[in-house]
Formats: sequence, C-alpha cells, structure tokens
Amino acid sequence: MKTRNMNIILLALVVILSIIPLAMYSGLGEDEGYFGGADGAASDVIEASGYEPWFQSLWEPPSGEIESLLFALQAAIGAIIIGYFLGYWRAEAKHQKDD
Repeated sequence: MKTRNMNIILLALVVILSIIPLAMYSGLGEDEGYFGGADGAASDVIEASGYEPWFQSLWEPPSGEIESLLFALQAAIGAIIIGYFLGYWRAEAKHQKDD
C-alpha cells in the first residue's frame, strides 16, 4: 500500500513539474527571447566581436527542417552502430562464458 501511495505522489509531482513551465511561458516563444538556446547567444557574441569565417560551407541545407532531419539521421546512424557493437561484444562475452 505504501508503494502505491508513493507512486501516486511521484506521478502527481511529475505532472505538476511538467505543467508549471508550460503555464509560465504560455504564448511566449523565441520572438520574446524564450527558448533561444546557447547557440543563438554565442553566435551573437561572435558576430559582435567582428570575427570573419575563413571558409564557406560546401553545401547548406535549403531549410532548417532538412538540417534537423540530417542531424537526427546522423545521430540515429551513430546509435545503431554503437548499439550493434555493444550487443556484439556482450553476446561474445556471454558465449565465451558459456564455453
């Protein structure tokens, strides 16, 4: 019975902690400076310092959505490769243990 009560309390806390930020920033977005992130702030500081890049990109994605897609695809491919090798090594160790 104690674990059930504790689970209900923890679930209520998670719900409350999820709703509070949504209520605080309701209707506010990047135009007002919320959720801008560190990348935007860093690029503003770099541009203000007068820095000029010493090379140009070979190819720029036509939109931010395609850029995000390529980034997610790169992360997925990396995760698949890492997962494959971790699974392979774990199965190999288990097979050696059985022998």
